[in-house]
Amino acid sequence: MTEISRKLDVEKLISYSDDLVQFLKNERDINDLKHSVEKSDTLRHRCRSDYAAVQSSLEDYQKKIDLCKQKTEAAKAEVASDAEIHLLQKELDEELQRETLLQEELRSITKEIKDLEEQRSSIEDRRKVLKKLKQDELKAQMKLSMFACVTSILPDLNDQSKMISGHIVDKEKKVVEKFEFNPQEKSDFDTCNTIWEMIKD
Repeated sequence: MTEISRKLDVEKLISYSDDLVQFLKNERDINDLKHSVEKSDTLRHRCRSDYAAVQSSLEDYQKKIDLCKQKTEAAKAEVASDAEIHLLQKELDEELQRETLLQEELRSITKEIKDLEEQRSSIEDRRKVLKKLKQDELKAQMKLSMFACVTSILPDLNDQSKMISGHIVDKEKKVVEKFEFNPQEKSDFDTCNTIWEMIKD
């Protein structure tokens, strides 16, 4: 079993490393976040336009309401007939009802803008975290590459056990030797010395 692991094809190991690098270069998550931010900005701009339009309409209705009040007061001053007063009062009630509906719509749009601002802030925070993670990942990858070039050691980072394991690559002999140590059986110092002795050999 040990002999088979020593003759492991180096080309397969290098191919695996290349595949890992390509996987780490995937920027699909960042692109998705950018797209979400753009959509959020567009929707927020549209909401602000709607908000301005509703605000303008609200001011127009307020002017109409004020005009109706003036007409009502003028009618009362002129001792208008009950039918005229009733008609003016009905018109005033309708304008007040429209104003109430517009205020509700305005509150809804304001709430929607606030929600969009919170979403945009959350997306921006996630984008920054993702960018930092990718930078840290790239740094770790570069460190691992430098470590492998200097020591010819490829640590096994996917090992879920508490064992210290990896491979020592000898390019001249075109062989890969697997190593595995139990930290409970050996001290860190002894483990380090053993690995250095394997590299020298």
